[in-house]
Amino acid sequence: MECRIEHQERLVMAGMEYYGDPFAGGEGWTEENRIGQLWQRFNAFYDATEEKPWRDKELPGERGYELHVEPVEYEETKRLYVMVGVAVDSPDGLPPELCVRVLPAGDYAVCTLKGEEIAGNWPDRIYKEWLPASGYEEAFKVTIERYDPRFKGPQDRESELDIVVPVCRSAD
Repeated sequence: MECRIEHQERLVMAGMEYYGDPFAGGEGWTEENRIGQLWQRFNAFYDATEEKPWRDKELPGERGYELHVEPVEYEETKRLYVMVGVAVDSPDGLPPELCVRVLPAGDYAVCTLKGEEIAGNWPDRIYKEWLPASGYEEAFKVTIERYDPRFKGPQDRESELDIVVPVCRSAD
């Protein structure tokens, strides 16, 4: 796993969202859990919609995002907001089936996972090992999985996936 700090511009995402236990129906990478079902629903909508005003025009290649937002009650409920979707220039003109989330410009830790690391315990490696040693801390409780053409599936040894976390300098 390689991590670096990058300043990123505001990210406007359009997609579909779920609130609850995202792993209900199956742990990890499975189409049967809530995250897998959410991706299936979004991909079916995306493929069936002829006019797509939501394209990531700033970056080459297709990108998809999976956003996990940890609400204040998370420790008690273990429920998250999970959104899957794509970057858009503006929420204007989006179909009503889609919701929008906006992440502010700022510093983000970008950790690139490769091969077997993708299906491994990367949250502990990022949040319990790398982040405390980096001099940074979470700016807010959001984790972004950024999918692009380097991602070939969780079991593919050539696959790469970026995990993006909003950060600020540690007070320590």
